[in-house]
Amino acid sequence: VLVTLLGGMLSVAFILVKAVFHRGIEDPEEIERLGLPVYASVPKSVDQSQLIQKQNRKRKNNSTSVLLAEHNPADLSIEALRGLRTSLHFAMLEAKNNVVMISGPAPDIGKSFISSNFAVVVAKAGQKVLLIDADMRKGHLHKVFGCDEKNGLSDCLSGAKELSQVIKISEIKNLHLLTRGQIPPNPAELLMHQNFDALIKSVSSDYDLVVIDTPPVLAVTDPSIVGVHAGTTLMVTRFGHSHVKEIEIANSRFERAGINVKGVIFNAVE
Repeated sequence: VLVTLLGGMLSVAFILVKAVFHRGIEDPEEIERLGLPVYASVPKSVDQSQLIQKQNRKRKNNSTSVLLAEHNPADLSIEALRGLRTSLHFAMLEAKNNVVMISGPAPDIGKSFISSNFAVVVAKAGQKVLLIDADMRKGHLHKVFGCDEKNGLSDCLSGAKELSQVIKISEIKNLHLLTRGQIPPNPAELLMHQNFDALIKSVSSDYDLVVIDTPPVLAVTDPSIVGVHAGTTLMVTRFGHSHVKEIEIANSRFERAGINVKGVIFNAVE
């Protein structure tokens, strides 16, 4: 009897301790209570994990793409991004331009996965798309597409290269890429320069959609600077990883910069 009681007490204690230390959101309704609509719930993809492992094994040859939308277009994650494409089409009707910024509160939530595969999905629908890696500190979109990061955004903003010299044509029809470029000592200052404003106006008129992948807003000020130029801002959160308070603070930081977060993408749902 004593052993049974002790076992029951230990089980209850384990569950309570796990609940106390569990910080991640597992229900999109928790996000919507903050007043942020969830535009898409993207399931966690086993195929994507396998693609990353395959690329890591071929690290010496960085020409292997890890685009899930290209390798497995029927994956449930890609189907969810097709739904996002439709929702965003109507949401952007009132936007000031065709520029979409994708950010998030913290690292390792899948912003680059969402940005790159969403851009591929839209390009495959026949629209001309430019994907910009605005994380000039740790951006790795060039690895996703299996190309070099050199001659990118930082080089263009610093005046070292012309815009026509830094835009890369991807293997995906209708999709062009602007990598991060050389890591500069002053990324935020480059984004605040008038060259960035001129770049956004130029590409906005040349493309049907411009997708900008940015670093986490709670880590650096870059997304707050970029968001001023974007007509639509989306925030990525991760299942079991992102916390309610974290999302709330990130949204407040955008609001203080005068940026309205249009909605949230709930990523890696299990």
